[in-house]
Formats: sequence, structure tokens, C-alpha cells
Amino acid sequence: MKKAVRVLVVDDSAYSRRSITRMLEGVPGIDVVGYAVDGEEGIRQVISLKPDLVTLDLEMPRMDGFTLLRILAGRFNLPVIVVSARSDAEKVFRALELGAVDFVAKPTSDASIDLLSITEDLQYKVRQAVTAQIKEYHRLSDHHGTRRAIGRTARRKVGLELVAIAASTGGPPALQGILSAFERIYPLAIVVAQHMPSGFTKAFADRLNRASLFEVREAQDGDQVLAGQVLLAPGGSQMVLEQDTAATRVRVLPPDPVYRYHPSADALFSSCAPLYGSRMLAVVLTGMGNDGSQGIRLVKQCGGQVLAESEESSVVYGMPREAVATGCVDRVVPLDDIPRMIVEYGGFEQ
Repeated sequence: MKKAVRVLVVDDSAYSRRSITRMLEGVPGIDVVGYAVDGEEGIRQVISLKPDLVTLDLEMPRMDGFTLLRILAGRFNLPVIVVSARSDAEKVFRALELGAVDFVAKPTSDASIDLLSITEDLQYKVRQAVTAQIKEYHRLSDHHGTRRAIGRTARRKVGLELVAIAASTGGPPALQGILSAFERIYPLAIVVAQHMPSGFTKAFADRLNRASLFEVREAQDGDQVLAGQVLLAPGGSQMVLEQDTAATRVRVLPPDPVYRYHPSADALFSSCAPLYGSRMLAVVLTGMGNDGSQGIRLVKQCGGQVLAESEESSVVYGMPREAVATGCVDRVVPLDDIPRMIVEYGGFEQ
């Protein structure tokens, strides 16, 4: 018989603790073994109960979630899922940088029916976080060798015009590392499908923009796809590209039941491939599930190239593994090498 996943709930709100416990205890194979009301108690409970996973609120008395995250990252090999309010986007991204593997957005209202709306998302992420191979990772921006490899000057030789990137769990720090590694603005447009709920992607785009020479922003319907710009798919929506008489533009569409994820890499890749053909590079980064594996088939059929992040650097080797299994991936490389590979596929001389 398979061992149950042992979960510790850390939250200073009694109502939230009870609600999260009810959401998880209804799932076969998940056992909520205890709770803590702040970070200090959280450490004691981790030592005593030895959970497989921690759900964590960030704002707590005595010891907050950030301090607890640092301790867990330094002493324990435990996946942590942040359960935080939508208004705390910047704090969530900080938690992801400190080592949280994913997050679930609490609704703004405290009404029970609203909080219960996160049940499916929470259950899915807990199951996936434990069954997937969660591992430690380091932000690419901490590795100066990659910056030196990319160089400061470049001259364009061939016709790569678009880089389309897919990411899920572990994606935010990975994307920040990739975009901050470029020491000049290359004549490429970049579009990104990062699995993220609505209300977070604008803050995430603003954060990426501060770390990158590229202009990074959350896409809006009708935006033109331009070189030197990174457009991030809005959370909770689908982003696709369309060609009009004058330019390639973004369409931001409501969630499509055909796709599990909103935004979906499959939807984005499939719309880009016929428009760009061999002038496109698709990149599949760390994440749970198989999003992107269908879209890259069309990318290859249309003459594009595909990179996938290697297992050694992936926080979760789910999406890249499924992409590789299609036989459509041209190169599998660690996160540190992805910026250099983008430059090489772009035909830039250093």
C-alpha cells in the first residue's frame, strides 16, 4: 500500500487552517498530520512530525513565513507551497526565490465559499509536488559564468525572430535568471506562458522588467509583437498570436476548456508555429504536467527549433520530460546554458 503524503499546515488564521485541512483530508493519499500558527511552531512541528510537504502562509506573528522558508531551505529538504492572498503578489515572488516550489492564491474575501474555491488547485499542487521530483535549485543570476559566456556584443546572421517560453513550477526564478543574463537587447521578440493565476502576472512582469534589459510587461489584447520586448501571458487567460495586415499581434482570450492550463503553452506554441516557422525557437522549462508537449509537435512540423531544460536543473522535471518524450526536442540543456543557446540559435556572433 502506498504511503500517504504527510502535510503540515502553517497559518496564523484558525479559519484558514481548518479550511485547508478539510480541503486536503478529503483526498485519498493525503494526511494532514498537524498545524502551526507561526514559524517558530512550524519548525518544532517539522522536527517532530516529519511531514512530506508544508503549506505556508507568509504573514504570521513572531516568525513569519519568509524566515521559516530560509530555515527549511537550509536544513530540510521539504517542498513548500505558499497559500497567500492575491494582494501579496510581490511577497509570493520573494517566497519563490527563497525556495517555495509553488503557490495557491487565496481569494480576497474570507467567506467560506470563496476560500473553498481554491480546493482543486490546492489538491492538485500538493499531489504533484510530492509525487514529482522536487529538488534544490539555484537562480541562474547567481552564476556569473553564464553572463561571461553570452558577452556584450552581437551581430545578427540568420532569421530567428521569436522565442516562445513555457514554464510552470520553478518557472518564476528561472525566467528571471534567463532574462537578467542577457547583457544586451537582442533583436528577438519573446513571449511567455507561465502557469499563474490572474492577479499575479502584472506584478511578475514588472519584477522581470526591473531585472532585464528587455522591456517586459503583461500582454494586452492587440499588442504588437516587437523585437526587444517580452510579453507575458496574463494569468487565468489564454494568449495566442495572430497576423493582421500590418503586424503580428497578441490575442488575449478567455480560458478554453480544451486546455487544462490558463495560460497554456500548447495554445501559445500552436499559434506561433504557423506564423514564424523556422524563425521560431520554443523553450520548455521546469514544471509539473505535460503542457507544451503538443504545441512543440507543430513547432517542429513548421520548421522551428525546440529546447528543453534538463533534469539536473529543473525544479520539477515534468514538462521538459514530456517534451523530450515526443522526439521533437533538438537540445536538452541545463538552465544556465539556455541564454547562450538562445543566442546561438539566433545566429548572433559574440
